[in-house]
Amino acid sequence: MKKIVIASDSFKGSLSSKDVAESAARGVHEIYPQCEVIEINVADGGEGTVDAVVEALGGSLITITVKNPLDREVDATYGIAGTTAIIEMASASGLPLIAIKERNPAKTSTFGTGEMILDAIKRGCRNFLVGIGGSATNDAGTGMLQALGFKFIDKNGNEITRCCGGILGDIAQIDDSQVPTEVRESTFTIACDVDTPFCGPIGAAYVFAPQKGASPQMVEELDKGMASFAKVIEDKYGIDIVPIAGAGAAGGMGGAFRAFLNGTLRSGVEMVLDAIDFNNRIADADLVITGEGKVDFQTPKGKTAAGVLARAKKMGIPTVAIGGCVEPCDELNAMGFAGIYPILEEKVPLELAMQHDFASANVTKTVAKIVKNWA
Repeated sequence: MKKIVIASDSFKGSLSSKDVAESAARGVHEIYPQCEVIEINVADGGEGTVDAVVEALGGSLITITVKNPLDREVDATYGIAGTTAIIEMASASGLPLIAIKERNPAKTSTFGTGEMILDAIKRGCRNFLVGIGGSATNDAGTGMLQALGFKFIDKNGNEITRCCGGILGDIAQIDDSQVPTEVRESTFTIACDVDTPFCGPIGAAYVFAPQKGASPQMVEELDKGMASFAKVIEDKYGIDIVPIAGAGAAGGMGGAFRAFLNGTLRSGVEMVLDAIDFNNRIADADLVITGEGKVDFQTPKGKTAAGVLARAKKMGIPTVAIGGCVEPCDELNAMGFAGIYPILEEKVPLELAMQHDFASANVTKTVAKIVKNWA
């Protein structure tokens, strides 16, 4: 073995992507001390995306104070590498930022996400990679857009001062005359791994709003508002965003980026792998090791391990996966991994399995066995 690449997602609750890579590298070097080990932080567009891309591109982290979904101040962190900004929407507009009893997608806003984008623009960024998972909102991105200079007018000709899910049905006109040129000149690539349409029975409100605190009656009202707003968007821009796959992601943020900012919706892991120049970094590798906390039937559905495997297969590089837990299934078996290995050989209490040092040691031990047997 001359070159092995470690590119695993985090094991949520115990090991970051970087922790997994470092632990796995120790296992490789136990068997092949001279082997070149390439450690790559990867993610699927959700948690860990900023760290993965910033580390790969040699960028830096920026922390600013923005509004959370209920307009309270919160510190939000994003990354900058050159003129590229890497943003996780959840940092400003995420569900964990508000108490369970306060969750209400009729009142929550994405304004803070817009503040992050605007701050990055002021720092010279013109290319944006945005992960939109984990939102607390169903405002169709109007809060974000408001922060970027868009104005929304009601049927009486009055500007709506605070955009949220509950006001979508009030919007009669869109005024984009004051949007800064820098916003219009920017490009936006959006990590989106759901095909949810903007509205309707399988749209944003019906699929996601209940987990954000919406009652059945609120879901109906939110969906009506989304449908009304979609018509206003079509009248203004000539774009029917209702059927666009992913337009309903993050309470309609996918549709907002597409219609207002000409954003491109992409698989999260594909966005990340392209950003970090993954293909060139794994060239000539003898083996790729990937993984995630739980490897199961969901792994093929846009998860990091699936993206890593697909890239490596195209280059003829065998790939194995490790997981804190592995649940074999037909979908998993058909993916083409050279092997799938749990890091635990026997059942242990969950609290022990999740401990950082315990998980790290087991990753090291498992990888050492893999590369020893691989020879």
